Amino acid sequence: MEEQKKNPAQGLSESEQVQVRRQKLADLQAAGHDPFTLTKYPQDAYSADLKAEFADLPNETDSGKTVALAGRMMSKRVMGKASFAHLRDDKGDIQLYVRRDELGEEPYAAFKKLDVGDIIGVKGEVFRTKTGELSVRATELTLLAKSLRPLPEKFHGLTDTEMRYRQRYVDLIANPEVKDTFVKRSQILKEIRAYLDEKGFLEVDTPILTPFEIGASARPFYTHHNSLNMDMVLRIETELYLKRLIVGGMDRVYEVGRIFRNEGMDPKHNPEFTSIELYQAFTDFHGMMDLVEELYKRLAQKICGSMVIPYQGKQIDMGHWERLTMVEAVKTYSGVDFNDWKSDEDAIAAAKEHHVELPEVPTKGAILAEFFDAFVEDKLIQPTFIYDYPVEISPLAKRKPDDPAFTERFEYFIDCTEYGNAFSELNDPIDQKGRFERQVAERKAIEPDCKAQVDYDYVNALEYGLPPTGGLGFGVDRLVMLLTDSASIRDVLLFPTMKPIDQ
Repeated sequence: MEEQKKNPAQGLSESEQVQVRRQKLADLQAAGHDPFTLTKYPQDAYSADLKAEFADLPNETDSGKTVALAGRMMSKRVMGKASFAHLRDDKGDIQLYVRRDELGEEPYAAFKKLDVGDIIGVKGEVFRTKTGELSVRATELTLLAKSLRPLPEKFHGLTDTEMRYRQRYVDLIANPEVKDTFVKRSQILKEIRAYLDEKGFLEVDTPILTPFEIGASARPFYTHHNSLNMDMVLRIETELYLKRLIVGGMDRVYEVGRIFRNEGMDPKHNPEFTSIELYQAFTDFHGMMDLVEELYKRLAQKICGSMVIPYQGKQIDMGHWERLTMVEAVKTYSGVDFNDWKSDEDAIAAAKEHHVELPEVPTKGAILAEFFDAFVEDKLIQPTFIYDYPVEISPLAKRKPDDPAFTERFEYFIDCTEYGNAFSELNDPIDQKGRFERQVAERKAIEPDCKAQVDYDYVNALEYGLPPTGGLGFGVDRLVMLLTDSASIRDVLLFPTMKPIDQ
């Protein structure tokens, strides 16, 4: 049975309030005033713009300007022949002053029957009250859409976190500051695009539906294409298609791409998320490092107004970036020197001694990465590049010419979290084919039923010649979390993935 939530203001349960509102709608429709038949309203002004325009208007003064506003009525205070209400539009709230003598007797009676939450249009003159609040004196008021459900209680709002994510539309009404996060998200994407466009990058789109699962560790979602009668996979990256474009002579490309991974969920992971991948011919991973640092400094200044930004109680200095190799970082924070390991057995012994989890394939390089996870990552509060990754965990990165056990790859970390990944891209098709085949073989050895395949068409593309290329990928959602001081990825996704309530 539906929970009967009491609203102290009205003394009715939520379901009773819904019944009252539905009856009001039925009465309006019977009287020929169905609000849902209206198709438009001549809105010509917004609350925030009026407040800026008339910031210097003295108390108890008319502006002489008549406007048409439209939005949701957020409060109503009826006082006999005159009433006050607040209207919320796309840019904020503004007070309405509604008098029976100016609106008319019948329209005023209709106004008194309106409910908080109704969508209305108001025409009237802008003025400032004797208490100093900029207001609109209503001369015409139109119900544009009837709200059939009551809003959350005025002083408590929508505070149930899970319900806020499930019903973002109510969250945005009850907690208007939530909208600011998503306005900033849009500004961040706009600024990233502007930066890359200025650098000569071309934004492109690549397929979301791909023909098979590649050998990467990320688990995909499967679907079925009826016309082709074949299973297809939702992409787990945009990399391989973008690098095909570099082969084709498009020297600087990027994609703002929706990515899908059939994996766990936590405050930093959602099954679908947004990434940006970019590739630049004739540069390397050091060029990508410089690009990341320049971009993030620009974003901090443009979005937050400072190089030092607050994040979950910490002050993050985006103006200073540390650079360490993985070997240096592990030695600094664990005291273990990779260069002392002469064999995989030495690395295994060191891992056991330091209680470090062994990877599925326990090689020196893979164990170094486990040491990094165990000893280093949770120390990297301030922006830090970690570079020179072992080849075992970097199947798409170019080997270092002077040390082929490592690759020209970096990841960067802020507040103990990885924010992006970059390579000097592997362009040797023979090496790439071998790495792909080993990767798929290792996957199938661990998961015999997995459907992973080698992307031989990508190898074929490399055989036509991929120039030396720097590549970078980073998550937009985590970046938005950082720049809006949001604790969970769900706070920066309008509609995060949720299990249905009935399940």
